Amino acid sequence: MPDVIRRVDYFNTTIRDQPGESYKLLSQLADMGLNLVAFTAIPIGPNQTQLTLFPADSGAMEAAAQRAGMRLDGPHSAFLVQGDDKLGALAEIHERLFDADVNIYASNGVTDGRGTFGYLIYVRPEQYDRAASALGV
Repeated sequence: MPDVIRRVDYFNTTIRDQPGESYKLLSQLADMGLNLVAFTAIPIGPNQTQLTLFPADSGAMEAAAQRAGMRLDGPHSAFLVQGDDKLGALAEIHERLFDADVNIYASNGVTDGRGTFGYLIYVRPEQYDRAASALGV
């Protein structure tokens, strides 16, 4: 499968860093029919975790959050790359952005163990259009 690169929106929200808090939020979103294409969680202090939610439909995410009384920061823009896992796959993407003088300020990637990968790329808002052009999206 050739790499598929697409623009994605993401939203941040903060929860208490306690067992079950992510589960509660994610199950509530699932019960509302919200599909996520990616999700990350990172600690941001001794008692808080920042969740980054990448919905398949940003409008549905905003509506679901409003119904649930959830505070969201966003939407913000990123890129989602999905493709066949091959040696140098990420280097090729980074090279395209380097050639366009775009800095990746954060990223997350994972393989599925069956030969494909997913990669989230965050660039600064002022570099987003240049990055999109370099990535062909």
